[in-house]
Amino acid sequence: MKEQDFKIRTKIIKETFNDSRRIKCITPEKDRKLDDNIYPGGDLFTTEDGEFIDLEFQMKDFNESELVKYVEFAEALYKKHQKQVSIYLLCPDTVNVLVRECEIKSEAEFTIKLACIQENPAHIILDIIKNKINSGELLDGDDLHALSMLPIMCKEEDRNYFRKEYFKIINKLHY
Repeated sequence: MKEQDFKIRTKIIKETFNDSRRIKCITPEKDRKLDDNIYPGGDLFTTEDGEFIDLEFQMKDFNESELVKYVEFAEALYKKHQKQVSIYLLCPDTVNVLVRECEIKSEAEFTIKLACIQENPAHIILDIIKNKINSGELLDGDDLHALSMLPIMCKEEDRNYFRKEYFKIINKLHY
C-alpha cells in the first residue's frame, strides 16, 4: 500500500470510527496469514501496541453470514496473536443492515463497528486511484484489482459509470 493510501485509510479510521490509536504499519503478510478457510480480512493495520485494525468496505447487505465471517476472522487473528482486534466496516447508506447490535460472546477480544456513509465507497476507491494517476504514481496489482471490481461493488444503476471509468483508466495506462 502506497503512503497516500495509508494516509487516507488511517484518516478514515480516526475520523469515521473515532479511533485515536497510533497506527504503526500495515500488518505484514506473515502476521495476517490465517487458515485457508478463514476470511482473510481487508486492509489490516497494526497499532503501536501491537493491536489490529481491519478496515473493510462493506458493499453488500450486512446479514448474519457477514457478521459470522467477521467474528471468525477476529477470533482467529486474536487466537494467533493474543491482541485486541477492531474491525471497522464502511458502507454506503444503500446497504441494508439486517443484524441488530448485540453482545457477541467470545474468548477473543474484538469489536466490530459499522459506519454507513452517504458517499459510496466505490467513489472513494475511484478517487484514490485517480489521485495516484494525477500525481504520477504507478498503479500496482491491488489498485488494478480494486479498479476492476468497482462495477460490482456499486449499485446496479451505477455500474455503467464505473465500467466507463475503468475503461478510460485502463486505456490511458496502455497508451
